[in-house]
Parts: sequence; C-alpha cells; structure tokens
Amino acid sequence: MNGHPLLEARHVTVRFDGLVAVEAVSAAFAAGELVGIIGPNGAGKTTFFNALSGVQQPTSGELYAMGRRLTGSQPHKYAGVGIARTFQTPRIFGALSVAANVDFGLQFAGRHRAGAWLLKDEDSILHVVGLAEQRDLPAAAITPSQQRLLEIGMALATRPKLLLLDEVAAGLTEAEIDSMAQLIRRLRDELDLTVIWIEHAVTTLLKYVERVIVLHQGRKIADGAPAEVVRNAEVIEAYLGDEMVEAA
Repeated sequence: MNGHPLLEARHVTVRFDGLVAVEAVSAAFAAGELVGIIGPNGAGKTTFFNALSGVQQPTSGELYAMGRRLTGSQPHKYAGVGIARTFQTPRIFGALSVAANVDFGLQFAGRHRAGAWLLKDEDSILHVVGLAEQRDLPAAAITPSQQRLLEIGMALATRPKLLLLDEVAAGLTEAEIDSMAQLIRRLRDELDLTVIWIEHAVTTLLKYVERVIVLHQGRKIADGAPAEVVRNAEVIEAYLGDEMVEAA
C-alpha cells in the first residue's frame, strides 16, 4: 500500500448555513483496521461519514484514498477506489428479491473488481451475511435486522477495500447487536477489509473495535484504544459519564 493510509481526512470542516457540523477533523485509517466513531447526538458523526464517502462535500480540508486526492469527487469516484457504505435507514429495493438486491451491488461496481473468493457471486455474499435462506423473498418481507444485513451484503457486492457502517445496530435487540458486531469483526478478518463503524450502542462498539474516535460538537476530542478513551476526562464529560462508566 506504498505507505499511504487507505483513507485520510485532513482538517475536514463542514458548515451548513453558518453552523459548523464538523470542525477541522483529521483522521487516518490503515488497511485492516476496525475503527469505531462515537459521540453524543449532534456530534457530527454522520456528517463526517458523509464527507468520508463523498456524499457531502467538505467546506474545507482534504480527503485522500491511498494517497490519491479525492476532495470534491462524486460518490461514484469513492466507490471506484473501493469505498462502500451503509446508511442509517437501509437503502434496499423492497419489491426486489434479496438476491436481486445483492446482484444490483455486483452490477453497480463489483463484477470487474477482484474481490475475496467469499464474495464471488450473490449466493456466496448472502452466505457471508447469513441471508442464504431468504434469497428469494422480497426484501420488504424480511425483518428490519435482516434488512440491515442485506444492505451490508449490497455494500460487499461492490467488493470494497473499506466499509463505512452507519449505525447498523440501530433498532436491534441486544442479541442482534451482538451478532451484528461479531459479523463485522468476521468480515474484517476474513475479507481483509478496513471497517469504520459509527454506532450509538457505545458499549457494544467499544467491545469489538481496536480503535475509537470520539467526536463532540463537531470536533475530534479523542482517538485511541477503547481502554484509554473511556478514561479520557473530556470524553466522560461529553457523555456526562453514564455510558462511558458502563462501558469501562
């Protein structure tokens, strides 16, 4: 990887009508990392994610993938260098079958890109995310947690190097959140992916990621191993202590 981080944000700022949603955030993500991004409501997590995936143009700052400048590029350019993402509300095609949804991802970007043998076709991808038995059902007919898995399957079908997960545990039960976290860990290990995961379920996230970035009021206030971050006074204060104490 010629020494460059897989993805790098340099002093990324995003403003909306005078409101600073993300303020000069820098972060670099190396190949194979599993990184969590947490922060209280309104901390700028999703806006930062949107900037990392080309959905939102930064007001200032730079974005690089493997040393190539991506600032100002359209989302398909990000997809072209191997960046895939999910959204807070799964973006699936309800009327199409589960398999056809995954095929859409393959047609969109994945066929011509070399990927792990585990992602060679719809069936192998559905097997990886645990939806093989649902392949012929309309996507609208599967459970909300399965729809989240399907969206991950659609993202994997583009054969990414980097997967951005936006609150994939939202609305899931404790048991579902835990199996989702185990799946994310397994995808990273077996597919040699880099994963950046935003989550509201802080306790689960801290248990599974190796590094965590904390945003608060648009600024990065911590970036390190979970065990260090939960003891960071500024982080504890941002969360008013509750979740952090529980997580520690």
